[in-house]
Amino acid sequence: MPEKYIGGIEPLDKAAMKAAMTRLDNLVKPPGSLGELETIAARLAGISGQMFYDIAKRCVIIMAADNGVVEEGISAAPQAVTYAQTTNFTKGITGVNVLAKQFATDIIIVDVGINGEIDHPMIQNKKIRHGTWNIAKRDAMTRNEAEQAVLTGIEIAIKAAKDGYNLIGAGEMGIGNTTTSAAVLCALTGVTPEQAAGKGAGLSDDAYRRKIDVIRTALARSGPNPADVLDVLAKVGGFDIGAMAGAFIGAAYMRVPVVIDGFISIVAALAAARLNPLAKEYMFASHASFEQGYKHAAEALSLKPCLHLNMRLGEGSACPLMFAVMDAACAIMRDMGTFEEGNIGEEYLEEMKDANFHIGGL
Repeated sequence: MPEKYIGGIEPLDKAAMKAAMTRLDNLVKPPGSLGELETIAARLAGISGQMFYDIAKRCVIIMAADNGVVEEGISAAPQAVTYAQTTNFTKGITGVNVLAKQFATDIIIVDVGINGEIDHPMIQNKKIRHGTWNIAKRDAMTRNEAEQAVLTGIEIAIKAAKDGYNLIGAGEMGIGNTTTSAAVLCALTGVTPEQAAGKGAGLSDDAYRRKIDVIRTALARSGPNPADVLDVLAKVGGFDIGAMAGAFIGAAYMRVPVVIDGFISIVAALAAARLNPLAKEYMFASHASFEQGYKHAAEALSLKPCLHLNMRLGEGSACPLMFAVMDAACAIMRDMGTFEEGNIGEEYLEEMKDANFHIGGL
């Protein structure tokens, strides 16, 4: 049952974070001058309990599933693209593949609900069903299926941690999932469909208006309970969103840092944080997705993305880029010298320290 893992997440190690912040303030630089890199380094210490955390073995977990709502004409791409692109992940030719290779990242591909059968050794078959139902007409899934999706994601992340991965990214593949993600965001936060939904992968104006109407219809029809994440996922979500939410929970349970990709990923992260707010302490936001709903989910999580690249691909494609930023943070903590080692007196820094030039966000 997911409850064991949801309730088993522990707070960060405050003593380790304090020790890390002390070291960062004593490196050969003005205190806080490396900004978010220092924040990341201190948080990694709090997650791991170690001053110097090794993130050399990392992966992006891609949850692939189809969504029945594509029947409503809310996507510029046909549903068959989910199957095709999931297969392409195994060939190493997609955006996330290229970026993962560039930054020494492994890919874990999971079929949690593709509308078709894929038999490939690189794709884990965790299929719950051949896609969700159309949320404009009925609930996306049963509550038991929503629970199964979350538990699947938890188990995948836990296995990754046990296999030695010390940094995880959460990605997805599923035509129609910007619609389901927007619906979940509306249900969890109260933002309107107009605020939550974007044009996805190149929707026409007419299709975009239809997308907003579908989200509004789905929410009015099902009446999801914002205080009950499983109810929200079951009524207007997707297997991919539920599984990603579980991956965030599983990573936090195993005390492994986990990186958010874009819009769908951050909505799943928000769902995980609503299941247990402590899960957020293990999350790192990579990039500010071009999708307009992203900022509302980020605000609800109180997380700031590090990168602003106008990306909107999904797949977990921004995770390897964030891994590189986190590599830099780890290098600073590990390789920079202290004032004592650099034969620099600290007297001139006292006034700056008194002026509260502290590490951002800590």
